[in-house]
Formats: sequence, structure tokens, C-alpha cells
Amino acid sequence: MRVLYFHQYFTTPQGSSGTRSYEFARRLVQHGHTVAMVCASSAGHSTGLSGPFRRGRRRGAVDGIDVIELALSYSNYDSLPSRAVTFLRYAVRSIALALTLPYDVVFATSTPLTAGIPGILARLLRRKPFVFEVRDLWPELPRAMGVVRNPLVLRAMDWLEWLSYHSASRCIGLSPGIVAGIQRRGVPGDRIAMIPNGSDLDLFAPRDVAQRPAGVGPADLLAAFTGAHGRANGLDAVLDAAAELLRRGRRDIKLLFVGDGALKPALVARAASEGLDNCLFLDPLPKYRLAQVMHGVDVGLMVLANVPAFYYGTSPNKFFDYIAGGLPVLNNYPGWLADMIAGNRCGLAVPPDDPVAFAGALEYLADHRAELADMGRNARRLAEREFGRSALADRFVGVLESVV
Repeated sequence: MRVLYFHQYFTTPQGSSGTRSYEFARRLVQHGHTVAMVCASSAGHSTGLSGPFRRGRRRGAVDGIDVIELALSYSNYDSLPSRAVTFLRYAVRSIALALTLPYDVVFATSTPLTAGIPGILARLLRRKPFVFEVRDLWPELPRAMGVVRNPLVLRAMDWLEWLSYHSASRCIGLSPGIVAGIQRRGVPGDRIAMIPNGSDLDLFAPRDVAQRPAGVGPADLLAAFTGAHGRANGLDAVLDAAAELLRRGRRDIKLLFVGDGALKPALVARAASEGLDNCLFLDPLPKYRLAQVMHGVDVGLMVLANVPAFYYGTSPNKFFDYIAGGLPVLNNYPGWLADMIAGNRCGLAVPPDDPVAFAGALEYLADHRAELADMGRNARRLAEREFGRSALADRFVGVLESVV
């Protein structure tokens, strides 16, 4: 089976972003299939290719994957109009590949929603099977956040969302809310598979020896957030909790931020201006280095802005990294992950926009180390039982094989 795979943000483990597409493409190769991965250049990502671009692209084999990288730079620091232009340019250049390259099935993963356009045309013009993966519900999320307000743009996104779902032979959703959102657009449940993000069980496996960041003592409780520092992440909630901890005199609890994003400079500036010396900031790290840092962490922070559309409509990579590392998770918004944390006793969930409760939960974890250790063991068992990357990748391969 020849798979033409569209993912604008594809990265290998040498990059600092999620590696779902890399792992799934590798599993397709291991099953004897061929994969052509069409992606674009992005800050913090590593496609595995080097050397100059020729006519706006470069191509080469990366761990058995035929990677086609388009020279379309992208950064979370870009303005919304600039990002929209990049999304459209990627879609337009991908259409040419979808109409000319040899393949048996097209797979496209969002976001952005425009990634599905080449798959739609491959289905309509070449009669090829098309599988569409939905990582976030668009335009529901940007509409709920108020990021996109133009009614014409929202209407166009609604139309593209509907067309993407109904053009696909199968859809894949990464959370229960995403699957429900696809069904609300009229797609039958038997055409939708739920395959959440997975846990890298070997990479993040707990270690007895770990190095901690400078300024963190061996007896301190270290809680870490890893990922994008953007509007959707609501990281001011963590700084609010940090201020509350200092008011309580709890200097034995440290908060670590690993990653980058448009709001990171403002977060760093606020921490400095308010004297929040219990907050530490690290730049984005390749996944193998992130795993090394996480071996010295005690608690994973699952934080998002208080937007109801997020409650069941996201599947954040960081959660699955945390539980793979045997870390209890402190979650600050309701939804399917909060329910899972409570049901498996692998952390704590607090109400959104409540720094007192957030700080209180961190204090509780710092003062009940035996229970903290039990929660960590429960988290690791949950990762092994339900979210092993290999098992999920095999399920993904099965979906693609079923449509060919």
C-alpha cells in the first residue's frame, strides 16, 4: 500500500513538537507499506532533511519515510493573517502533489483544517480513498476563543470542515468530544475511529537517577508544564498559583515551564516583575532531552484556558507523556482527561480560574509523598494499559488498510 501523508507540522524526535505522525508513518513502513510525507518547515520542528531547497522544496529518505519538505516557514510568533497565508500556500502546493504522485490512499491530519484540501481533491478527481484525522475541532475552537470573528471566514471554515468530513472514506478523532463533533456534522459513527495521542513508554519510562534544573533542591516538589505557551494554554493560571504559593511561604514547590509560544515573553516578564522566583523557564527541547528533564519532575501540569470547547475536544500530547513517565497529573479544567484522572486515581483535578485551589492541590501533593507515589504508579499503569504508542499505531494502520 502506498500512502500519501499530509501533515504540515511533521517532525522527527529531534524536534521539540509531537511525533505522532513520525511514529505512525514508521509503523506503516514496518508493516511493509510505503509513505510519502508532505510537510513544511516550522520553527522547533526537525523533518530530518538538510541541505538547500530546490524550487521551493527538498526531498529525501528519513528512517524509511519519503519526506517532501516544502519551504514554507511557520512560527507560533506569526500573526494570524500570516499563519493563514502559510496554511493556504501549503494546501495549494500539496494539491499539485495529490494530483500527480502515485499512491493508493491519501491521509491528511489537521490542524490546520486546510490540510484536508488535497485529500478532498484526490477523492473527487482521482477517486482515491481519503482518511482525515481531526486533532482539534475547527472552527469550533477558534470561534469559542474569539480568535476568528469574521462571519464570512467562519462560514467558509464551516463549509470546509463539512466537506472534509464527508469527502473522507474514514475519519479519525483524537478524543471523545472530537468524535462527537464529527458525528454532529452528519458522519455515521461506523465511519469514525477514535485513536488518541499515545504514550512513548520506553522513552519516558521512570528512572531512579535524574538531574534537576538549577535552583530545584532534592526535596522540592517540581511540577512541570511542557508545550506551547499560547493563548489557548492559559498559563497565567500557573503564575497565579505560583504567587499564591509564595504568599503561603511554600518555597519548596517549584514550577517549570518547558516550551515556547507567542505569550512566553509576557509570562517571563510577569514572573520577573512579580518576583515569582519559584517559576523556571526552559526553551523547547528535542523529545529525548525532554524525557531526560521529565525524569526529575514530580508532577505534570495539564493546563488550558477555561473554554468549554476544550473540555472534551482536545487530546494534548503532554498528558500522555506525563503518564508514560509515571507522573501524577494536576489538571485545571473539566472534561474527559479530568474524568480519566479521577477514575484512575492518577492525579488531581481542580476548578478552572481558581489559583487558591491550584496552589492547594500542589501543597497537598508536596505534603503527601506516599500518595503522590501511588498516583504516579497508577498513571504509568494507565499509559501501559490504554495508550501505548505501538498499539495505537497498529490501530491506525488497520484503518488505512481497511479503506484500500
